[in-house]
Amino acid sequence: MLKFGSIILLSSTLYSAWASADVNINTMIDDHPSDLKSIPFLQSLKINPTQLQFRAPYVHELKNRYRVRTLFVESQDLPIIDIQLTFNAGAARDEEVAAGLNGIANMAAQLMDEGTEKYNANEIAGTFERVGAQFSVSAYRDMFIVKLRVLSDPKKLEPALGMMMEVLNHSTFKKSSINFVLSNTQVGQKQVQENPSRLMNIQFYRALYGKHPYAEPITGTQRSISKITPVQLKQFSQQFLVAQNLNIAITGKLHPKEALKLSERIAGHLPQGEKAKPLALPIDKTQFDIRHLNFNSTQAHVILGHLGTTRFDSDRLALEVTNQMFGGSGFNSLLMRELRVKRGYSYGAYSNFSFTQVPGIFSYSYSTREDQLIDSIQVAHQALVDFVKQPIDQKQLEETKAGMLRAFPNTYSSNANINAQLGSMGFYNQRADYLTEYPKLLEKITAQDVQNAIQKHLHPERLTVIVVSPTFDKSTLEKILERNLIRPNPPNTLPTADQVPKTIFYPPEKEAIDEPVLIPTDTPAST
Repeated sequence: MLKFGSIILLSSTLYSAWASADVNINTMIDDHPSDLKSIPFLQSLKINPTQLQFRAPYVHELKNRYRVRTLFVESQDLPIIDIQLTFNAGAARDEEVAAGLNGIANMAAQLMDEGTEKYNANEIAGTFERVGAQFSVSAYRDMFIVKLRVLSDPKKLEPALGMMMEVLNHSTFKKSSINFVLSNTQVGQKQVQENPSRLMNIQFYRALYGKHPYAEPITGTQRSISKITPVQLKQFSQQFLVAQNLNIAITGKLHPKEALKLSERIAGHLPQGEKAKPLALPIDKTQFDIRHLNFNSTQAHVILGHLGTTRFDSDRLALEVTNQMFGGSGFNSLLMRELRVKRGYSYGAYSNFSFTQVPGIFSYSYSTREDQLIDSIQVAHQALVDFVKQPIDQKQLEETKAGMLRAFPNTYSSNANINAQLGSMGFYNQRADYLTEYPKLLEKITAQDVQNAIQKHLHPERLTVIVVSPTFDKSTLEKILERNLIRPNPPNTLPTADQVPKTIFYPPEKEAIDEPVLIPTDTPAST
C-alpha cells in the first residue's frame, strides 16, 4: 500500500516530467475516453541524453597515522555514516589457527555479537537498536567484514561506535554459543545434502583446489566446526582482527578531517598486530578431471571450469568483458544462445570469473534434462573451444562494453554500494581513482586485448567437470571432449554481431565485495 508521503512524491515526479516535456495539461480534453492516450503521451516525455551522464564519487585517500589504509567518500545528502572494516581474515586463514579447523572465521563472525566480558547478546543488540544503527559481521573466502551504519548525529554515532569496538576487542565466544551454531549447522548440512547445486559447488572447489585453503566451504563442515573451542576463536581474533591486517572504508556526512579522526580512533583502539602472510598458490591441472555425484533428480546439474587468475592481474578488465560475451549477459551471450536459444537444453547457462588474492576460478554452469546431459556438455564444451579459437567480433565487443559502461553506475548508486566498493578497493590495493578511471580503462579495451586474455586464461583442454545426476557415462564424455579439441575449426559458425538481438541485458546490481561464489543453476532467463 502506498503511503501518503509516497503519493506526494509520485505526484511531484509526474508533474516535473510533464513540465519538462512541454505538455500543456490544460489542453488535454478527454473527448474520446475510450481511446488509449498513455503510449503517445509517454513517448512525448523525451529524455535528454545529457541527463543520463553519471559521475563517479571522488575518493579521498586518508593518511592514517597508524598506516591503516582508509578510503573515504563524502556524502552530505543524508545524515548517515557507513563504516566497513575489512580484515584479511577470511576462511582461507582457518587452518592457520590449527589444522582441520575449517569454518573458524565464519563461526567467529556468527558469534562476534553474542556476548563480551561486559555485555550479553541482548544488551549488544539493544544498544544498536536504541540508536537506530545496523551492525553486521560476515566471513568470506578472502575477507572478514564488519559493517556499521548509523546516523551522523554524535549522540547516535558514539554509542554505536563504542559498542562496535567493544564487540571487536572483547567477544568471549562462549561454549554455549558454539553449541547453538553447531545445532544450526546440522540443519544446514542436511539442506546441503538435499541441494544438488550446492553439492556440486562444494565438490567443484575441492576438485580444483585440492589441499589449498580455498578448497573447503566457508562454513566448514559439521566435523570441522565441532572441534572449534572458545580458546581457538579468541586466538583467531587476536591474530587476524588487528589494525595492521585491516583497511577502513567510510562513506557519509563527514568532512575529510572528521573521517580521518574517525579512522584513527578505530585503528588506535584495536591491537596493532601484523599483516596476514601471503597465501600459497594453488596447483593447476594439466588435463580433464571429470567427476560424478549420484543424485536422484529429473534434472542433471553441470559445472565446467578451471583455475583462473587473481584480482591483481592486468588482464582482469579484459576478462570481465570476455565473461560478458561468453556467458554473462543474458540472451546476448554465446553460451545462452548455444544451449537455450538454439537447442532448448536449459533455461539458462551462465559463466563466471572470481578474482581473489590467489588465482580464483573460471566456471560455467547450467542444468538440463537427464536425457540431454551428454549432448548438452558436448555443446557447452564446443562453445568454449570455438570461443577460444575464433576472432572477436568487433561490433559485439563494442555493444558489450557499452552495456557494461551503462551498468557501472549501479556500483555507486547508494552510500552502501559506494562503501562496499571502497572496502574492496582497499583490500585489493586498487588506486583511489579506480571508480573515476574505470570508464576510460574500459573504453581502451580492444579486440586484441580480449583475444590475448582469452588465449592466456581460458583452457578448454583442462577443464574440471562436475556432473550431478542419477546416472552418468564418464568414458563416453571423455571421448567427446577429446574429439572437440581436435575437430577442425569450422568457418565462423558463431553468431555474428548482426544476429545479436538489439536489446542488451545488463548484469544485476550487486555490491563489489568478495562474496562466496554462487553458481546459478536452472535459473529462468531474463525477459
